[in-house]
Amino acid sequence: MKHFYWRLFAVLPYAAALALNILIPPVIEVDELPFRVLLAALTAYFGARGLLALRGGPRSEAFDRGARFYGAVGVVFMVWDVLSSKTGVLPLPFFPGPAQIMEVMFRERSAHAVNCLYSLRLFAAGFAAGSLFGSVSGILIGWSDRWHYWLFPIMKVVGVIPAIALVPLVLIVMPDTFSTAVALVALSAWFPVAFTTARGIRSIDRTYFEAARILGASDFYMLRKIAIPGAVPAIFTGISTATGIAFSTLVVSEMIGARGGLGYYINLAMGWMNYASVYAAIVIMAILFIAVLTAINGIKNRLLAWQKGLIK
Repeated sequence: MKHFYWRLFAVLPYAAALALNILIPPVIEVDELPFRVLLAALTAYFGARGLLALRGGPRSEAFDRGARFYGAVGVVFMVWDVLSSKTGVLPLPFFPGPAQIMEVMFRERSAHAVNCLYSLRLFAAGFAAGSLFGSVSGILIGWSDRWHYWLFPIMKVVGVIPAIALVPLVLIVMPDTFSTAVALVALSAWFPVAFTTARGIRSIDRTYFEAARILGASDFYMLRKIAIPGAVPAIFTGISTATGIAFSTLVVSEMIGARGGLGYYINLAMGWMNYASVYAAIVIMAILFIAVLTAINGIKNRLLAWQKGLIK
């Protein structure tokens, strides 16, 4: 019975928010249709999941675990809408309501799509370069005492410096603003990947290497068959950590002379004091970040499927 009430709680706030949005007139001029469509879609989605949860099984357990959070988000939507565009309690335009944000996202969807593609291209180039360089340098530092002696002190010094602080130097080296942004994203991703990779290799039980050496394995064989596979979980930990840092660097780097991207869009909207557009870009950025992190975790789970059942 307790699960039944929580399943209701996951659905009712969205239905209540939709009803209030329809019944209470706004105090400002805003197209509320996109927000109403969103609320109706969320009500139908969580309602369908609640009905499917009646059958039991893993999907039912997953929905029951998230039901309280889903309902809480619906309550936030409802209160936020009432306090902003419905009553004006939250000062406008600094705190736009969800209806205003959805209106901007729908009205400027073409511009958002172009800026998203620009940001994704920049992020993919910089993050891939930083992750690759971080993995290679981390493997060298973790495997070789000689590389560890020379590179680890440099990594400790350079790694703690925010990539944005290196903008003047990178601008001198790189030929254009796009290359500068790629380099900054790569630098921000390099340190966490390199550090966790090196720690991962050095934390591998030495017994495996001793046994392989007794059986006649070469250093290259042990690196390829023991060290690198054993460090894969640590590499993905560093990549997951680097994702958030690289995304933050991406936004700031796009505000510095870039000709496109979500950071450029936010900077432009702030110049016109269009705070609804700023919040819309932040929401889109959060969605992109979740999508990228989900893709990385999917790759990680596929490569580390052998860990299931071994790690609690």
